[in-house]
Amino acid sequence: MKSSDGMRPDPSPDGDPWADIRDGVRKLCARFPGSYWQVLDRDRMYPEAFVAALTEAGYLACLIPEKYGGAGLPVAAAVAVLEEIHRSGGNGAACHAQMYMMGALLRHGSEAQKQRYLPDVAAGKLRLQAFGVTEPNAGSDTLGLQTRADRDGDSYVINGQKIWTSRAEHSDLMLLLARTAPADSVAKRTDGLSLFLVDMAEALQAGLTIRPIRTMLNHATTEVFFKDLRIPSTARIGEDGKGFRYILDGMNAERILVAAECIGDARFFIDRAVAYAGERVVFGRPIGQNQGVQFPIARAYAETEAADLMVQRAARRFDSALSCGPESNMAKLLAADASWHAAECCLQTHGGFGFAEEYDIERKFRETRLYQVAPVSTNLILGYIGQHVLGLPRSY
Repeated sequence: MKSSDGMRPDPSPDGDPWADIRDGVRKLCARFPGSYWQVLDRDRMYPEAFVAALTEAGYLACLIPEKYGGAGLPVAAAVAVLEEIHRSGGNGAACHAQMYMMGALLRHGSEAQKQRYLPDVAAGKLRLQAFGVTEPNAGSDTLGLQTRADRDGDSYVINGQKIWTSRAEHSDLMLLLARTAPADSVAKRTDGLSLFLVDMAEALQAGLTIRPIRTMLNHATTEVFFKDLRIPSTARIGEDGKGFRYILDGMNAERILVAAECIGDARFFIDRAVAYAGERVVFGRPIGQNQGVQFPIARAYAETEAADLMVQRAARRFDSALSCGPESNMAKLLAADASWHAAECCLQTHGGFGFAEEYDIERKFRETRLYQVAPVSTNLILGYIGQHVLGLPRSY
């Protein structure tokens, strides 16, 4: 959706500049009720129709500049999109990577790369949704990754393995972080890693293998293997050896956008808990009258509203090109905690009915639990805050 179609901020009576976007997303999500997501979850299917609808409406291109066919909106707009998807009972993880991965290409890609890919991504002809970073032996230690990209003339030859590469089977392009210089040959650990934009259709015919990983939630995640995959040197984004710096922008955006999804999840759970507590009568009174039910919901609401303030603050700093590492990490930490606490109280409020598929709570319960672990674990965020914000000794 272009700016002329209502995606530009239009302050509403409550001061929300993205009220029109939120309203549009809610209307779109109403076409995909809980029954739609239940079938997908049961059969581990990708939400093709939902992603196609988001693409057609222009929401997945909201961060792409207008000159390349997008809406040219800030991260704050993407926050509104993803929050509303999750509050409506959906799951933006099927396509959210296209939003937060866009930064590396926009900020560090060549003009030729942008002209080649961004218009087609904006139009929905290409999907940029796979992010190849994590490895089995490195985990959260990104600087310890071992996948190699060795220069050979005008090409790079890639060998290695990535894991938890979500949406690889549903993406046309992959952002891949690989080592182009041995770890023991660089002055800083952050050097020697390069970022590549891989054409997956070509790669699948030339040395890329994708294997799905079945998990406790329908997340379309995979492990990928590279064996002598040859890609052109023009696939590299930016300078050789500077890839880790390039993905940091994307990591901050990822934390902010995932935090927005957590806020949406939390509000989904709170909405459901309030409605059920008000209508469910036991021992001749609504269960919401009992403090043991009412107070956890009230606390979850307070935590969610506070976490949302940090999400908005982080988004403002990101959009203003200000340092936002602490804010992005704290937003993700607080929002993930708020969504998990809201999930707990919602399930407890519903009792046995919360475990029934038709209520959608058990599905969302599983989905929001992920955010204690990914895309960055709670403990790593606490370590970051301790060291980089409070000045304490490094804990990892």
